Amino acid sequence: MEHLTFTGYFVLAHLVAYVAAGAVTYPLVYKSWHGGDGSLYGAFLRDMTDEAERRRNGLLLVPTQVGRALLMSIVLYPVLGALGEQSAVIQFLFMAGLMYVYTDLAAATPFSNNIEGLLYMKGHIVRRAFWPTQIEAVLYAVLMGAAAAWFVF
Repeated sequence: MEHLTFTGYFVLAHLVAYVAAGAVTYPLVYKSWHGGDGSLYGAFLRDMTDEAERRRNGLLLVPTQVGRALLMSIVLYPVLGALGEQSAVIQFLFMAGLMYVYTDLAAATPFSNNIEGLLYMKGHIVRRAFWPTQIEAVLYAVLMGAAAAWFVF
């Protein structure tokens, strides 16, 4: 039962952190990159200026993020006991660091926000996108770390 409770809280924390980080950074960083002619990500991401694409993503956002959070929470099961015994500061640092490093900076698929992207993506994309995308990654990691320390562990 402890694992199910953890997963429930983890999913909730992830959803809140993910949506909050996206809501802050989308209009500041991504809006012009995700739609219209000549957009930075136009060759490979869905066009969010297209109503049908935006509606599709809106319908699938929560289910896909619930799936991601379920998987991330299950991987943490073996270390729950040890994490639960740590101070809130250590829990925050662990979870924020884990979320930033594993879900963004060190992710294996090359994208404009990670080390693999620095290696494999075209320079004009990396120069334009690497630092601005760190805003969302760090914001998500901080929110998720705070939520984990506050009510997940």
